Amino acid sequence: MSLRHPLSALVRFVSRNLPAITLVLFAPAIPELLTGSTPISHLFFDPPQFALSFLLDVGLYGTGALLIREFAVVYRKGWASILLLGAAYGIAEEGFAVHTFFQPSGSPVGALALYGHAFGVNWLWALGLSAFHATYSIALPILLVFLWFPEARQARWFGRRGVATIAAIYLAEVVIFAHLVGHGPSPGALLFFLAVVALLLGLAWRAPSDLLSVPAGPGRAGRLGLFLAGTLGFDAWVVVLVLSAVGRVPAVATAMILVAVNLVALAYVLRRVGSDRLERSEFYFATGMLAALFVWDVPVEFSVPGILGVAAVFAYLQYRLGRRIAARSSRPSERIPPGVHGDPPPLAS
Repeated sequence: MSLRHPLSALVRFVSRNLPAITLVLFAPAIPELLTGSTPISHLFFDPPQFALSFLLDVGLYGTGALLIREFAVVYRKGWASILLLGAAYGIAEEGFAVHTFFQPSGSPVGALALYGHAFGVNWLWALGLSAFHATYSIALPILLVFLWFPEARQARWFGRRGVATIAAIYLAEVVIFAHLVGHGPSPGALLFFLAVVALLLGLAWRAPSDLLSVPAGPGRAGRLGLFLAGTLGFDAWVVVLVLSAVGRVPAVATAMILVAVNLVALAYVLRRVGSDRLERSEFYFATGMLAALFVWDVPVEFSVPGILGVAAVFAYLQYRLGRRIAARSSRPSERIPPGVHGDPPPLAS
């Protein structure tokens, strides 16, 4: 029996669904492989374990990113809703699924199991991880897919049945993890975080599509400024890790630093980025976000061999993306319509 027909069918399927497949892979790869949380070394020393771990990552991160992206498209929402839903996703993963919000000791929480801990909750860890997942697990993968596939920026990828299937996979994995992982939340903590998630979902639903959109016209941000602003979110998290290890700064003050640095990055974008050449601005900001992880990977290489190889793959992809954006901008007839640039993705008003 010839394999040509099944192979050609697979090629057509991948080609037709490449934006969605890319998001499904980027969503877990950036926060897991590029940070060392899922060690790439297992791919060589224990392939079955790596395959299982990454498949579970795809089932959690990938489905979450798909649902949030589809919500933004269907209901014509912008970056404010994406970030709010990303924070809700972070609570669902770390609080309801793997329970790191309540972990009393050990990896990955480390000193944050005590520093900023009260009433059975690692509050500083919860704040930092919610921000990290909102930006690196959800917003950044969606932004990169928008830049790679601008033609798919406004397209709906799934029907109701597809969305229901994806949601079922996501919820099933959260429930399975919740039953397998110990140190779960107290009833009071569970109710509190359920209320926070409900609040975030409500805010995402009501947030105007142009909230956090950049003003029309030219911007004032240079490449270096955008690049450095992109690094700030992860830089703030590194500061949290350092201060938690030292333990001499009150945890409340550290939390204020974390929030303040992220707000500085957001304010810089909103004040200095314009709708003109928005793709270029988004590219440099995203490159800064990734570069912060590349620097992180240098010392991590000693404990997770091969992680610099993952960084090299992402650096090459970012280089190719930059070339692709430059090629698009040099062909005026193929540029994205100006209306798309004027509003936050995924849809123009």
